[in-house]
Amino acid sequence: MAAFFESFGGIGLAILGAALAVGLCCVGSARGTGMVGEAAAGLVSEDPEKSTKCLILQVLPGTQGLYGFVALFIVLGQVGVLSGSVQQLTIAQGLSFFAACLPIALGGWLSAKFQGRVAAASVNIVAKHPEASTKGIIFCGIVEFYAILSLVATIMISLNILK
Repeated sequence: MAAFFESFGGIGLAILGAALAVGLCCVGSARGTGMVGEAAAGLVSEDPEKSTKCLILQVLPGTQGLYGFVALFIVLGQVGVLSGSVQQLTIAQGLSFFAACLPIALGGWLSAKFQGRVAAASVNIVAKHPEASTKGIIFCGIVEFYAILSLVATIMISLNILK
């Protein structure tokens, strides 16, 4: 196992964590937005005037994919990949960056999936009471809060590893 870590290196572990963060967040966002899109397509086929409200609901689970990209850029910036002067990281530092990416990787992935379910259910609000569509957005916002907390945790940890 030690030989594996030595050949992979600290920088490899940091980049793996960042890639995992963006990958899982994007997978969750794709699943969430797809779920809402399916629900919205049925409603919009019957009542095209409700498409804007449905589109707003569909966009919401996509924000976690953006949060994953924020985490990616922060880690790549911290380790010098973006500036072209890649730092030599110890295995411990690489594992620290990997661990720092876990909150947004897991929180973003799962919250996007669950937010998609909430938003898909909120399409029913738009169908029956379009004037109350804001309530569905608020329901989605509650799930979004936990994705934001996950991102903040990843940022706070990542920015303090090399100090």
